[in-house]
Amino acid sequence: MCDALFLRQVWAGNEPMLLSLLQDGSELGTARLQYFLLNKGPWSRLDENEPFVPGAPPKPPQANFYPPDVTRADIEAWLKGLGPAERARATGFFTTIRRDPAGRLTAVPYSVEYQGEVGRVAALLREAAALTAQPSLRAFLTARADALLSNDYYASDVAWMELDATIEPTIGPYEVYEDEWFNYKAAFEAFITIRDDAETSRLARFSSELQEIENNLPIDPKYRNPKLGALAPIRVVNTVFSSGDANRGVQTAAFNLPNDERVVAEKGSKRVMLKNNQEAKFWMVLQPIANVALAAPDQAHVSFDAFFTHILMHELMHGLGPHNITVSGRATTVRQELKETYSAIEEAKADVSGLFALQFLVDRGKLDKTLGQTMYTTYLASMFRSIRFGINEAHGRGVAIQLNYFLDNGGVRVAADGTFAVDAARIRQNVVDLTRDIMTLEAVGGYADAVQMIEKLAVVRLPVQAVLDRLIEVPVDIEPRFATAEQLLAESRAER
Repeated sequence: MCDALFLRQVWAGNEPMLLSLLQDGSELGTARLQYFLLNKGPWSRLDENEPFVPGAPPKPPQANFYPPDVTRADIEAWLKGLGPAERARATGFFTTIRRDPAGRLTAVPYSVEYQGEVGRVAALLREAAALTAQPSLRAFLTARADALLSNDYYASDVAWMELDATIEPTIGPYEVYEDEWFNYKAAFEAFITIRDDAETSRLARFSSELQEIENNLPIDPKYRNPKLGALAPIRVVNTVFSSGDANRGVQTAAFNLPNDERVVAEKGSKRVMLKNNQEAKFWMVLQPIANVALAAPDQAHVSFDAFFTHILMHELMHGLGPHNITVSGRATTVRQELKETYSAIEEAKADVSGLFALQFLVDRGKLDKTLGQTMYTTYLASMFRSIRFGINEAHGRGVAIQLNYFLDNGGVRVAADGTFAVDAARIRQNVVDLTRDIMTLEAVGGYADAVQMIEKLAVVRLPVQAVLDRLIEVPVDIEPRFATAEQLLAESRAER
C-alpha cells in the first residue's frame, strides 16, 4: 500500500504509466517495468533523473504535492499572505496543496487526500495489533492507525520511539526529499524489521553521550541545546521488507526519525540501523570502491566497524545542533528557512559532525583509538559511494560539499596516479571548521549562504570524476530481495 501511495506522491502520471508498462511483455518492456518499480517512476534516480520510458516528461521537482498549474513563486506568494496558523498547515509535513472549487489554493490533509489508501492501511494495522502479544507493538500499531485517519501523528510518533518489541515497524509519511521545491511534504514509506538485540545493547551507550557532544559542538554556545529530548533510543535491526519511499533507488542504510521538530524538541528521536543493508553495501560496493579510489596504504584502513559506527553517528547527529530557531524575532525551523536546500545541507551536517563526534569520543577514551584512523579513510571511500548516487540527490550533494571542502583545505589529497588519501595532519581541523560553518548557517536560517555553498561545492570536479569513471564495473548500490517476506506471503495465501 505504501508503494501505491508513494507512486501517487511522486507524479500524478505514475499510475497510468505503470498500467501501460504492465501491458508490454517484451524483454525491453519487462526491463523497463522492473526499473520503473525500483525508481518508483520513469526517471533513473542514479542518472540525474533522466527518463527511461518513452514519452515521460521531466521529473517534476514539486512531485505531486502541489497543483500542476502553479509555479514555486506562486506558492511562495500565497504563503506570504497566510496567517501563522494557516501557514503552519500549508508548510506542514502532512498536507498537499490543491485548489478548492473556487480555484483558490488550500491545504488538504493527507487523511483526506489519500483517504482510501490510509483507511485500508489503518484497518490492516489494527488487525496486526490484535494479533501481537507485545504491548508496546500493539500500542504503536493502534496509535499509527489512529494517526492515519486523524492526520495527527504526534502520539503515534511517541509510541514508535517507546516501541520495545521483537518486530520493529516504521510505517507512515516521514522523509521530505521528494518535495524538491521546499522540503516541506512527507512521503509514505514502510520498513518491517527484526531487532538485533545483541547489537542494540552494544550501541545503547551512545545515547548517554549525546548531551555531552551537544555541549561541545564547535558553534557559539547560544546555538547549542542545553536540554536534549529525553528519548534517544538506538535500534539495530535487519530488514525483512520495505516499500514506498523506503525502497526506491538507493537503499537506506539507517534513519533518524521522526522529523517533526516538535516531537524532537519535546521527546527526542530514534536512530535505526539497518545492519543487513549496511553489510551488503560494505562488501559489495564500498570495499571494491576503496580498492580503486584510495592510495594503497589507505586501503588497509577501511573497515566495516568504522563504516557502521559513522553511519550510526550520522543518524545521531541529525538530532543534535539547531532545529527550532529564531529569525528576525520570528520562531521558525531550520527546515522551513532553508527550503529546498535543507536536505543536502542537513545531510552534509550529519556526515561531517558525525566525524567530529566520533573524534570527540575517541579523544575522551570512549571509543578505541584505532577508530581515529580508520573512520576518516573509510569515510573517504564512502564519499565516492555516495557521490555515485548523483548530486541531484540530497546525500550525494551533501557529500560533494564535504569532499570539495576537504580538497580545498588540505584534509584530502590527490596523488599523481589519481588516487585519494586522507591528510591526517589536516583532516581533523577541516572537520571542526566545516561542522561550525554548516551548523551556524542552520542556526541563523542562512538560505542565501546555503544556496552559495551548494553552488560552489556541490559539484563533481575532474579528479573525482576520473575515479568515478574507473568504477564502471562496481555496483552503484544494492537491490534487496525480500525472500523471507515473500515466503511468509506465499504461506499465508496457501493457508487461505
